[in-house]
Amino acid sequence: MNACVFAGRFVLRPALGLGALGLIAACTMIPESVEEQDIARYDAAVASLGCTLVTESDYMAAGLQTGLSRAQLMDITAYKLSSDGAVRLPAGGVELTTGACA
Repeated sequence: MNACVFAGRFVLRPALGLGALGLIAACTMIPESVEEQDIARYDAAVASLGCTLVTESDYMAAGLQTGLSRAQLMDITAYKLSSDGAVRLPAGGVELTTGACA
């Protein structure tokens, strides 16, 4: 369990002070529209596509492999970008930078 999930599941004691609040503020939560296993399927699908999502056909292929909607794929992509799990490509699109794509 990562620190973000741990801190979010338990009531923080006042003695923890502002340090704990900083930890929670720094956490990037997964999108509400998806679950952890959806992100794992997304990672596997994007890895099979060469670790990039650039064109509409890339998103369609990822959607077919994962069973996720385009909106869910976009939510996960935004999550990956905000959590440093992906980078924007200069010519457009994104590239995963973690897991099999590291």
